[in-house]
Amino acid sequence: MVLTSNKSLLAPLLLGFVIMSYLTIGTQSIGVCYGRVGNNLPSPSQVINLYKSNGIKGMRIYDPYPETLQALRGSGIQLILDVPNVDLQSLATDASAAAAWVQNNVVNYASEVNFSYIAVGNEVLPTVDSTSRYAQFVLPAMKNIQSAITSVGLKGQIKVSTATYSAVLGTSYPPSSGSFNNQVSSFINPIVSFLAQNDSPLLANIYPYFSYTGNRKDIQLPYALFTAPGFTVEDGRFKYQNLFDASLDALYAALERVNGANLRVVVSETGWPSQGDPAATVENARTYHRNLIKHVNGGSTPRRPGQAIEAYLFAMFDENEKPGLETEKHFGLFTPTQHSKYQISFNSI
Repeated sequence: MVLTSNKSLLAPLLLGFVIMSYLTIGTQSIGVCYGRVGNNLPSPSQVINLYKSNGIKGMRIYDPYPETLQALRGSGIQLILDVPNVDLQSLATDASAAAAWVQNNVVNYASEVNFSYIAVGNEVLPTVDSTSRYAQFVLPAMKNIQSAITSVGLKGQIKVSTATYSAVLGTSYPPSSGSFNNQVSSFINPIVSFLAQNDSPLLANIYPYFSYTGNRKDIQLPYALFTAPGFTVEDGRFKYQNLFDASLDALYAALERVNGANLRVVVSETGWPSQGDPAATVENARTYHRNLIKHVNGGSTPRRPGQAIEAYLFAMFDENEKPGLETEKHFGLFTPTQHSKYQISFNSI
């Protein structure tokens, strides 16, 4: 989750962890994010133990923090490792810097840490003031990291991608009309081509919570929480009972329009806060996460029937130093004292 902006996963413009966990059920998977933007969080070794004791088998981290990478050794936890936005320029303009980054943060741990994806930048778009200065460096950095990964023999094992979000879409309703914002086409289209060439997925942060709170007039809460009693949106032959599927399928429709029909989307963040807004309650957070896990473990989207969904919950802990709205501090499944806010099972439907 970008720390300096709100993601609004609108109904007309959709899509919206700092360490994330990953749980596999058959071919489907659920993850949970672990962030470090707080001054009262447990140590990385304690966090890894908490992941393991809860059966959480994967993680996303937003920077190559050595203590976390060290704690992950021998854990068996699958990892998404981010290249922070502030590092994009140096890795884009200097292939040797990218090779050193891969050596120091991947190769040095790869015999004991299970890397799945490298996310080169998070929620970078040329149209967003807070990230526009990084946009020109995303694809060159991806290419340099990919070359470095290939040169050390890890190409088939570790996929290189980037994480995007709702603002990349110009149209998202109805889902079959999903298309990328014309203002970002010169940015996103070459990235889609790169991902297709390397058989890598697109990472996307999808937040029905932000869609709902950004458009309470038109979006009903049950549709966002997976509790709608029937189909809410009928889009030709596709019928939608929840906003998560609609958001994901709008992105798939957009990819199809730019020769990305074969790309898979990994939902790199999704979650619901438990405090800070009338909709941000413990009960709503529990309902969203419980129903999302059930859906991912046993379902697929209307546009991609039979295709497993891989999704990562945001986040492992509340983070008391997150900037922005009060809700940003309350996305955790656990308190900093490692107590679960509500009962949730990561390995059952």
